[in-house]
Amino acid sequence: MYEPNVVGDWHEYDEHAGLRVRVHRLEQAEPPRGRDDAAEGLTYFTLRVTVENRGEQSFGVHLEDGQLDVRIGPDGESAFIDWRNSQFIEGFDIYPLRRATAVLYAAGPEAALGQIDVQIQLRVDEEWAGRRMWVGGVGLQEGPAGAPAAVRDSLARQVSKFLRDQAAEEGTGTA
Repeated sequence: MYEPNVVGDWHEYDEHAGLRVRVHRLEQAEPPRGRDDAAEGLTYFTLRVTVENRGEQSFGVHLEDGQLDVRIGPDGESAFIDWRNSQFIEGFDIYPLRRATAVLYAAGPEAALGQIDVQIQLRVDEEWAGRRMWVGGVGLQEGPAGAPAAVRDSLARQVSKFLRDQAAEEGTGTA
């Protein structure tokens, strides 16, 4: 099992050397082409998904509807995704040292926007990459420094466990 990323963190794909992705700029925002009637009474937010190639070869990348799942609130209810206003990455070749960004508009009850989970399954050169998740919320800062307390505490526990394990291994080493 893997730990989710915090909104703003990069995730590198081992199976595609140099390719990395992140969810970032999670914020409350109105869609550019107007609200969808189905989102009546909901609060809109936007997020960006950036795919970057730091490797030496180009990759054909797809990030379209159906490859993104956005869940909100403590019960993980599905957010309303405004497909008409969103911009996806549809069969784009990302060359070395280049990026492509998708912009997603979604909506949900305002009280549930403090906890948002975004799951992505990127398709690279017609192969499906592993699913990865980012956690965050509207109004929270990005990255580890501004991570929610629960995420910071989880990270602190992981670091403490790692250091204890390292100390135990050093104490049982052979001479």
